[in-house]
Amino acid sequence: MAEIQTQHQTLTFDVKLGLLQKISHNNGSKIVVGEEIGMYTSPGSGAYLFKPEGDAQPIVEAGGNMVISEGPLMQEVFVYPKTAWEQTPISHSTRIYNGDGTIQEFLIEKEYHVELLGKEFNDRELIVRYKTDLDNKRIFYSDLNGFQMSRRETYGKIPLQGNYYPMPSLAFLQGSNGQRFSVHSRQSLGVASLKDGWLEIMLDRRLVRDDGRGLGQGVMDNRPMNVIFHILVESNISSTSDPVSNPLPLIPSLLSHCVGAHLNYPLHAFIAKNPQELSVQPLARSFSPLAAPLPCDLHIVNFKVPRPSKYSQQLIEDSRFVLILQRHHWDTSYCLKGRLQQCAIVANEPLSLFNMFKGLAVLNARATSLNLLHDDVEMLGYAEQVGDAAQEGHVLISPMEIQAYKLELRPHQ
Repeated sequence: MAEIQTQHQTLTFDVKLGLLQKISHNNGSKIVVGEEIGMYTSPGSGAYLFKPEGDAQPIVEAGGNMVISEGPLMQEVFVYPKTAWEQTPISHSTRIYNGDGTIQEFLIEKEYHVELLGKEFNDRELIVRYKTDLDNKRIFYSDLNGFQMSRRETYGKIPLQGNYYPMPSLAFLQGSNGQRFSVHSRQSLGVASLKDGWLEIMLDRRLVRDDGRGLGQGVMDNRPMNVIFHILVESNISSTSDPVSNPLPLIPSLLSHCVGAHLNYPLHAFIAKNPQELSVQPLARSFSPLAAPLPCDLHIVNFKVPRPSKYSQQLIEDSRFVLILQRHHWDTSYCLKGRLQQCAIVANEPLSLFNMFKGLAVLNARATSLNLLHDDVEMLGYAEQVGDAAQEGHVLISPMEIQAYKLELRPHQ
């Protein structure tokens, strides 16, 4: 066994196979992960149909290469596993991060480098499987386009492929003791829980035949790709419902929402190739466009300049910016305020749009529809939630709601 650890958690690996076996937290809680990489043989599958022959078989053999790197900011285990093929179709890294007050210190990052290239992988489908010790009774939850969760249940009376569900960005298991095992994904993938405690995720597919559903060809355009997961293990701090007896979908915690946003909305840095073309003024060491941090459960969906429509009666100079906000719905039985120091506030109080931006004055703020065509607050339903606050530039959004606002901005003089 090999281990890497931070102040919050310790990861244990099987040295022979290079796979993650267990996660231990500093509060004494443990969870068996039982990572396994397998492959389906699927001569009947196509782009739209999944028709495997039996269960996925493990492909990792003892004797691969394993490299452990440790530093002050990050610790990583990189594994190039041994398989039956000379060119292995997968390699993977597991990372944990140090950093007080950051989101990264609570998560585990898994990166799978997948290369299903060559005829030897025809009609093969590659999966990763986490065989946890949670008694989820083959019930799990996956999201719908990153907006809400759906309850998924595995049925033994239907074929394996009928128990696979879409996973746009998140899937999690919950045991009877309230412990959760969540996997956030940067890519949309397929997911299943075929046995108690298992969470299986499809990584890539290479299929020769057309399945007759309209594509007109197989899935043969595979490229080397990186599949990135952020894994989060949580324990409830108060009573929680039993997923077996509760037919309603469960919702992520506030920390889980923050982890998903960190993965799917990364900060992009751009570096100029020609320094002489930049301004002579030195660049600021920090950048903070907001006057104060937003509430942790409030998400900026979009902030843009709308394209003027040729059918619109709106003047070109009128309200040249649009701000779209979404408020997450989160489970208060898991880690109030998300265990994050910066999560000091949530969106229970009205947010003033006029005082939102640093260096910019909001001259006008008006509620609008999501397609930007209607400005009637009563028709939009905003008046029922916040009275006249929407007209005055104060936002109070109910959980699971999305609202749009037209803004007129000017730089401070």
